[in-house]
Amino acid sequence: MLAAMNIPTVPDPAEGMSERLAEAMELIRAQARPEALQALARFAIWGEGRLGLSVPQMRAVAKRLGRDHALALALWDTAVPDAQIVASLIAEPAQLTLAQMDLWTQGMAAWDVCDQACNNAFRKSPLAWARIRVWAASREEFVRRAGYALLAVMAVHDQKRPDADFIAMLALIEAAADDDRNFVKKAVNWALRQIGKRSDTLLPEAIACAERLRERPEKSACWIGADALRELGPRVHRPGRS
Repeated sequence: MLAAMNIPTVPDPAEGMSERLAEAMELIRAQARPEALQALARFAIWGEGRLGLSVPQMRAVAKRLGRDHALALALWDTAVPDAQIVASLIAEPAQLTLAQMDLWTQGMAAWDVCDQACNNAFRKSPLAWARIRVWAASREEFVRRAGYALLAVMAVHDQKRPDADFIAMLALIEAAADDDRNFVKKAVNWALRQIGKRSDTLLPEAIACAERLRERPEKSACWIGADALRELGPRVHRPGRS
C-alpha cells in the first residue's frame, strides 16, 4: 500500500545497526589469529569467543570504523573480547552514561578488556573520577579491578587534576590491599606506582603508603608494598631531585 501511494518508508534504525554490526564483526573476524590463542592464554588473555587479534590489529579496525557510539555499544554486547576492545576505541566517551559504564564493567571477563576500556574510553569521560570509588568498593573481581585500573591511567593522563585528589585515593589503595585475587592486587599495585610517579609531591606520599603496606601481615598487602617500593624507591635519588 505504501509503495503504491509513493510514500517513502523510514528505515528501521535497529535494522541499520544490525547491518553495521554485522559489517564490523566481519571486519574483526577477518583479522582472527586462532594460532595466537594459546600464547595469549599464557598471559591470562582469554575469554569465550576470543579471536586472537593483536592490539595493533584492533586499533586498525577501530580506525576503519571511526567513532560510532551506537556501534560501540552493540560491539560490547557481543561479549567477544576482541570486539569489546574495539568498542572501547570507537566509543564517544562524552556520551557514556553511568549505566553504560557500569554495564561494561560487569561484563568484563579478562584483564586486558578491563584495562583497555579504562584507558581508551572511561578515563576520557567526565563521569570517570566518581566511578573509581564506586567500582573499587565492589566485590566483583573485574569491577573492582576497573576501579584501580582507572585510577592508574588517570594518574598518568589526567594532568589537570590536583595532587591532593590522588593523595586522598591512597586510603582506597590501603583498603583493597588485603584482596589477594591476582587481577585485583596487580591493579592496586599499578595504581600505587602510577600515583607515585605522577609528581615529586606524590612520590613520598606513595612511598610512605607502600612502606605501610609492606609491614602489614596480609601477603597481598606485603607484595603490593614491596613491589611498589622496588620501582618508586630509586626515583627518590634520581638525577635532578634535590
